[in-house]
Amino acid sequence: MSEAPDPEVVELATKIFDLARQGDAAALAAYVDAGVPANLTNDSGDSLVMLAAYHGHAEAVRVLLERGGDANRANDRGQTPLAGAVFKGADSVIRALLDGGADPSAGTPSAVDTARMFQKTELLELFGAA
Repeated sequence: MSEAPDPEVVELATKIFDLARQGDAAALAAYVDAGVPANLTNDSGDSLVMLAAYHGHAEAVRVLLERGGDANRANDRGQTPLAGAVFKGADSVIRALLDGGADPSAGTPSAVDTARMFQKTELLELFGAA
């Protein structure tokens, strides 16, 4: 039987996930530099990169990727940050993720699949899938 998580640790993690959603790049950088894992995930498997990407924060995505965040880390539903950014139409986030090594064919649905679904031909060309 596992121990209940420390409430202070849960509170800190919740704060850091909120910083990713809000796009506070400077605070995220400080926490990761202080030892918070760049690939920290919540109970749905959403990483800090995923949360920053889905909420449209390119600079936060860049900061996390520069500190070891995984551009291709899928959540528990198989979704990647790049597919989320395509879904949301966040062009600057898409560029940041691609610059950080994101694979357009990773995940389910992949960013390529998502671009096809929404008929985003410019993204299909960018991904080399036109």
